[in-house]
Amino acid sequence: MRRRVACLRQGPQLIRPPPSGARWKAAMRQRAISARQVLGRHRWAIGLVESRASPGPATLAHHDAVLGCLRRAGFSIELTANAASLLDSYTYGFALQEASLPFSTHEETADVTQQILDQFAPQQYPHLAEMAAQHILQGGYEYGGEFEIGLDLILSALERAAESDRTPGQPSGAA
Repeated sequence: MRRRVACLRQGPQLIRPPPSGARWKAAMRQRAISARQVLGRHRWAIGLVESRASPGPATLAHHDAVLGCLRRAGFSIELTANAASLLDSYTYGFALQEASLPFSTHEETADVTQQILDQFAPQQYPHLAEMAAQHILQGGYEYGGEFEIGLDLILSALERAAESDRTPGQPSGAA
């Protein structure tokens, strides 16, 4: 129990914050990947990471670094709040789902997928059958690989939102 409490106190230090002066998009990507890796090693912590009513200095400094990175990039205060929430929700949600799945390797994924497919006729759930046959069972599929694809889609959408949110003459901030 003491190890878990210590890990929670260290959590923000284990997740790499955005370095000062870093390009926002690369910094947010690195931070999300780092958070997913930490949460993957400490799956029990997923529901506890943001649950403390009195966060410590490390947590506050981490959040401040994230907000500062986005604000320096020219995000409005509202879009900064949206971006931080969206990125954390996606990262923690993916980590929670990944921790809950009944498989972790490609072989286990294929076995579970085949077991599910064996329970119904392909025409009963044609899109599931198609996804399984043409994507998941094609060899080399790892569910965790979906994380960075989704993350890049989110970052690209935030980049577009920041560009349209800027007032004329406002610096664009480096992506």
